[in-house]
Amino acid sequence: MGKSVAFFILTLLAISMLQTMVMASNGRGGHHYDQRRYGPGSLKSYQCGGECNRRCGNTQYHKACITFCNKCCKKCLCVPPGYYGNKQVCPCYNNWKTKEGGPKCP
Repeated sequence: MGKSVAFFILTLLAISMLQTMVMASNGRGGHHYDQRRYGPGSLKSYQCGGECNRRCGNTQYHKACITFCNKCCKKCLCVPPGYYGNKQVCPCYNNWKTKEGGPKCP
């Protein structure tokens, strides 16, 4: 019984390592976002309101999030997917910084 438990644990470990390697090789942690929908210049300025409402939908700082998201969207013409993170999909949105060097876009 001890050998079968050890074999089972080693098998789980091997599967976990393989999954990690596959996710790392994708370069985005396993997320595949359509660049035409989320990439730079993927939006028209009139679409910013809806995309920012989606992006800021789960934050407690809704008003500030909407304000800065709209400002960033109008400049970059893209809003990253999801409620948080994923900014690598939109480099302009990701790289715009405040005077203090913090992120400008939510």
